Order: sequence, then C-alpha cells, then structure tokens
Amino acid sequence: MAGTVAERDALVSAADGHLNNSLGSPVQADVYFPRLIVPFCGHIKGGMRPGKKILVMGIVDLNPESFGISLTCGESEDPPADVAIELKAVFTERQFIRNSCVAGEWGEEQSSIPYFPFIPDQPFRVEILCEHPRFRIFVDGHQLFDFYHRIETLSAIDTIKINGDLQLTKLG
Repeated sequence: MAGTVAERDALVSAADGHLNNSLGSPVQADVYFPRLIVPFCGHIKGGMRPGKKILVMGIVDLNPESFGISLTCGESEDPPADVAIELKAVFTERQFIRNSCVAGEWGEEQSSIPYFPFIPDQPFRVEILCEHPRFRIFVDGHQLFDFYHRIETLSAIDTIKINGDLQLTKLG
C-alpha cells in the first residue's frame, strides 16, 4: 500500500475507475488520479460543463514561491494543449494570476483580487465552478473572482494539471 493515508485513500482501481474511501468502499469519481503527487496531471471524466465543479485541496509549502492549477484540453506538449484557465498563486507578489492559451496564443492576464488567500504551511481549498459564461473561483468557501470562458467547447476541457510549492491532499 502507498505511504500516506491521503495517498492510500486516493488510489484508483484501474479496472473500474473508482476511488476507494477510507473504509475500502468504492466511490465514483469525476476526476481520475492514481496518486496525489506534484507535479500532477489527471483526467476530468466527460470534460467540463455548466454546473460541474473541480475541487483541489492541499497544503501550501513552508517557503513557497508559486503554485499553479490548469484546466487544459488534453495533455499534449507538442503542439501544446489549449489552456482553458491557468491559475497561478505567486507568493512574492501576493497575486493569484489567471490566463488562458488558445491555439498557442496567451490571452490577457488577469490579476486583481480583493485579498491574497494563501498562507505558507497552511491548508487551502480551491473550487473551480464551471458556469455557462465563466469559471467562478472560490478559495476556502469565499468567491474570489470570475474568469470568462475563452474556449467555447467546454467538454474539450478534460485535463487538470497542478504544479509548484504545495502538497495535494484531495481532488474531486
């Protein structure tokens, strides 16, 4: 069995695509992932659609520079997959930057936020709610900002990538 409880609880049965909860019972998941190791790349079952929510829970490293969460259209590196939304927490500037990349072209970066929600060595919960015209981003239960879709085919957004100075504890 894998090391930590979080890793053990997050193991996926390759045969049936189900997660097992701490009691060993199968739990259907919308995001498939074998282990919560950073950098992380996982498949979003069925892609995004209005009403669908992605949950990322983790703990910020003790001395972080940055971390990123991206929702992409596949995993391709060459040519690079379209990035529907890239969220990047930059600790030196206390910014939570978001952007997208369509057909190899990055759009206009957005960075205004009412406050910087991440604290070194502390847990966090990011929710990305897909609505018809936009993604609505919540951190620790508080709506932080909206990001309007730049990719029209929401179902093509089928991959989540996470990297940087954090430990993942849960995805859903």
